[in-house]
Amino acid sequence: MTILIDEARWWHRGRKWCHLVSDDSYDELHAFADANGIPRRGFQGDHYDIPEEYRDALIAAGAQVVESRELLRRLRGAGLRLTPTERRASAAANPSGHADS
Repeated sequence: MTILIDEARWWHRGRKWCHLVSDDSYDELHAFADANGIPRRGFQGDHYDIPEEYRDALIAAGAQVVESRELLRRLRGAGLRLTPTERRASAAANPSGHADS
């Protein structure tokens, strides 16, 4: 059970973003996000989009730094990765107006 965070390298609306995932469950991911003040609107179906300026605090809180490929591999390995179609459906069901990744 690990919370993972990758490097901030995706630009959207003038900010760099990274991804926060769990390799165990969405419940674990939401609990970690909630405990660290990350709003639910950042949840993109299987991950949170996180602005770069929050990254260091999340690492200090226990998120493990991994490369993006490793984050994706572990998300898939846990059976938690959604397809793009599933992510769009999730976003439509819970609109957030947030960045897609």
